[in-house]
Amino acid sequence: MTHNLPVPLDVKLMNLTSRLLLVAFVLLALGAAAGWVMAHPLFAIRGVTVTGDVNHNNALTLRANVAPQLRGTFLTIDLVAARRAFEAMPWVRRAVVRREFPDRLKVILQEHQAVGYWGAEGDSTLVNSYGEVFEANVDEVEQELPRLDGPQGQSVQALAMYRALQPLFERLELSIEELDLTGRGSWRAKLDTGAEIELGRGTEEEVVARTQRFLGTLTQVTSRYGRSVTSLESADLRHQEGYAIRLRGVSTVLPEAQKAQKNP
Repeated sequence: MTHNLPVPLDVKLMNLTSRLLLVAFVLLALGAAAGWVMAHPLFAIRGVTVTGDVNHNNALTLRANVAPQLRGTFLTIDLVAARRAFEAMPWVRRAVVRREFPDRLKVILQEHQAVGYWGAEGDSTLVNSYGEVFEANVDEVEQELPRLDGPQGQSVQALAMYRALQPLFERLELSIEELDLTGRGSWRAKLDTGAEIELGRGTEEEVVARTQRFLGTLTQVTSRYGRSVTSLESADLRHQEGYAIRLRGVSTVLPEAQKAQKNP
């Protein structure tokens, strides 16, 4: 009868070590082969297709400026880094970058849609349709836009207030040229006629309601003095029970007071 002798422990360890080394060698070889394949010029990116909004950046300019920043081959390129490179271009709000087999990238762009200037006169910042502030060449803006201003981070609120108020003024053929939110939370508007209006504090609903009451009686008030709404010079809506206005060519000083001013 033949008896199988137990394999010594040191032999078992040697066999196990040999198998582990073999597996490690195979994995390293596969990794090196995969790296060589992915970095091979055969998989180089041959072109970039740009679609979507290209009103301010044509596809040729985008490719010329962004292509030098792209690193890697079709298989190894970092799509997140590529997306950020495109979004760093002026006017680009969002970019979607995808691989297009076998050797191209496809880029879909969304540009900022400017709906207003942001900040003080002369600043190169704009606000888009989402209320986001971005920098761009303001000389490229072709249409007339209102100027919005306010504390940092309040651009969304300022745009929402403008969109709520502008239709009210349009009913009287007036337009908001500037809308400011002060550091104390008070709203101030300047019209295309030059009139300046203190709208006061409050929520959007409160400011809109106050403005509606004002505009609802403005025509009646100005007509009493033989004036139109375009003669409005300034208005203050911060009074609890009404408002104060000043009209061009209309004096609120009594005749006696006028005489006293002329003959001190």
